[in-house]
Amino acid sequence: MSIQNASKRLSSGAIALIVIGAVILIMILSAVGSYNSLVNLDTEIDNAQADIGTQLQRRLDLIPNLVNTVKGYAAHEQEAIDKVTEARAKLAGAKSMTEQANANSELESALSRLLVVVENYPDLKANTQFTALMDELAGTENRISIAREDYNKAVKDYNAKIRRFPSNIIANLFGFEKRDFFTPSSEATNPPVVEFE
Repeated sequence: MSIQNASKRLSSGAIALIVIGAVILIMILSAVGSYNSLVNLDTEIDNAQADIGTQLQRRLDLIPNLVNTVKGYAAHEQEAIDKVTEARAKLAGAKSMTEQANANSELESALSRLLVVVENYPDLKANTQFTALMDELAGTENRISIAREDYNKAVKDYNAKIRRFPSNIIANLFGFEKRDFFTPSSEATNPPVVEFE
């Protein structure tokens, strides 16, 4: 009887160890899954940010051609042209998403003013080079808008994931921090005021 009792104790001890081992294994796999999920979301944000940068660069590349075309027709509208050039330089030098968002808003405002100036020059509006540049710029603006939406969606998903249990434990453990949304500055929400003297 003592051999049977010993084997029963051994089998219940072995079962307990197997259960504990299985629980530990499940916890480890869950932690690894959470970590990998956070890495994937973080990478999506970086990719979306790069997409915004690509489209902003495309716009920056188009602006000098647009400015030069406008200069040929509206040389005395130098202030509007200078504002676009200054805003373009700020956007080109922006490092963080906040700096990019603010510089982008300033550039959009300067471009809006320039386009209002262009309205006074029907010959310029009829110029095929100007029209082609405006079409490219409009397409780029649409791409920028989509890239911003994709970026903000990736940030939303990531920020939610790092706050949810149990991934918040892994996020805190490995230093995953909240990311900022691409938000327009207060200037971008107000239409530009253009005055003619």
